[in-house]
Amino acid sequence: MVYLFLSILFNTLPFVLFKLFAKYDIDVLQALVVNYLTAFLVGLLFLEESTTIYEVGNQSWLIGSILLGIVFIVNFYFTTLASQLNGLSVATVASKMSVIIPVGLGVFIYNEHLSPLKIIGIAIALLAVYFTSMKEASISKKCNFLLYPILVFFGAGIIDSSLKYLQTFYLPTNRIQLFSTVTFLFAFVVGILALLYKSIKGEIAFKGKNIIGGIILGVPNYFALYFLVKMLEAKAFQSATLFTIHNIAIVIVSTFVGILFFKETISKRNAFGIGLALFALFLVTY
Repeated sequence: MVYLFLSILFNTLPFVLFKLFAKYDIDVLQALVVNYLTAFLVGLLFLEESTTIYEVGNQSWLIGSILLGIVFIVNFYFTTLASQLNGLSVATVASKMSVIIPVGLGVFIYNEHLSPLKIIGIAIALLAVYFTSMKEASISKKCNFLLYPILVFFGAGIIDSSLKYLQTFYLPTNRIQLFSTVTFLFAFVVGILALLYKSIKGEIAFKGKNIIGGIILGVPNYFALYFLVKMLEAKAFQSATLFTIHNIAIVIVSTFVGILFFKETISKRNAFGIGLALFALFLVTY
């Protein structure tokens, strides 16, 4: 339960920081690259035992770590845009309702039972993402409002599913810290390549506040991944139940943070969507 609580805490903080990035006009890509460098360095500090590049290259989870690193930075970028354009609650719901993806895969990979209520919950979850993501706008703008939450939805689902798969079949307990550190390293490499490309094209201006924002984000981001994997490893609940409890808490906390600290307004349609999301998560858990 301690790992569950800590995972909820550290996985909520990035959504709050994304809103602050918009407030202080921090460049998203620059901050994300510095964030992953920071997370990598934090990981090095917390490694319990020394290792070599040769040893890392022989790990069975290395390919998964590389692919996750790519998905991490791409999905983080879309999550930041969704938080800024659609609101904190929308980005969080889109990200955390992706629980239906690992839950669905759990049926086929881990032989977990999917009851009729869970099937209904998955259907309601899809509706919840739509209603929560929609803002009052002209028809021509609605597709733009939906684009980033949908991308976040699938990106987060891929991340959760991949983490569960790697933790179950490839990742030993004594390699969780190393896995987290290596994953952040590859996310940083991808980000650096993107920055170099934009820099060559003259589309980017480096500023100190972007570096500071990235450092502040990097520390909780490392622990968000670390405690998420530790939570899965503890096996206190069936994976479907665990993901659901975890994601419900993050949706609720981030929604109230958005209302209380960022003065976000939630329309009746959005409130209905959030209610559907919680109900869907309850059905999946039940």
